[in-house]
Amino acid sequence: MAARNEVPLEPDIKQHLFAEYGRTLILMPSDADDPEMLFERVCAEFENVKIEQDEEGNIYIMAPAGAESSDRNTELTMQLRLWAKQDGRGRAFGPDVEFIFPNHSKRGPDAAWIRNEKLIALSRNERRKFAHVIPDFVVELKSPSDRISKLQEKMIEYRRNGVELGWLIDPDQRTVSIYRAREEAAEVFQGERLPADGPVAGFVLDLAPIWQGLEF
Repeated sequence: MAARNEVPLEPDIKQHLFAEYGRTLILMPSDADDPEMLFERVCAEFENVKIEQDEEGNIYIMAPAGAESSDRNTELTMQLRLWAKQDGRGRAFGPDVEFIFPNHSKRGPDAAWIRNEKLIALSRNERRKFAHVIPDFVVELKSPSDRISKLQEKMIEYRRNGVELGWLIDPDQRTVSIYRAREEAAEVFQGERLPADGPVAGFVLDLAPIWQGLEF
């Protein structure tokens, strides 16, 4: 039986894996690796963790969220899901989703919303896999182990790939950085009720329970 911290990958792949920051590991493909096949193999080995791949083929293997981060993410996705069901124009998704973007990166935002017409255009088989679809709205929720600079880079990548609206929530600072498709600079929001615009106009996120987290 492998030791707890041993990475259960084949030796030729195993040598490329190293700790990047916090609780994230990164697997950098060699020149001989096919990034798509490598991603599939890593997903098969790590079934209960979040895995992403950037446009250069590097694979990020992230540990499960802590209790407070999970509580905050559940609150976020619950509010978005309830609004989406009432609004009816699209569907909301949680942190376990994975989207394939035009630059070939594979990303799983903490929350996302997609217009119905985009989902209808996908075949039934495509909907059951990592979908080649650009969310209209995405949210990233910073956890204690995240680097804000890395999340900011991810938000810019979302925008470059066609995401119309993105929110980067920093619970420790109680701020939300708002990224819009046609604006270079992010707008910083501070408050407890954040009204959305653009594709999800009408959605209002109650940030009070997210700021509170597991504090009683």
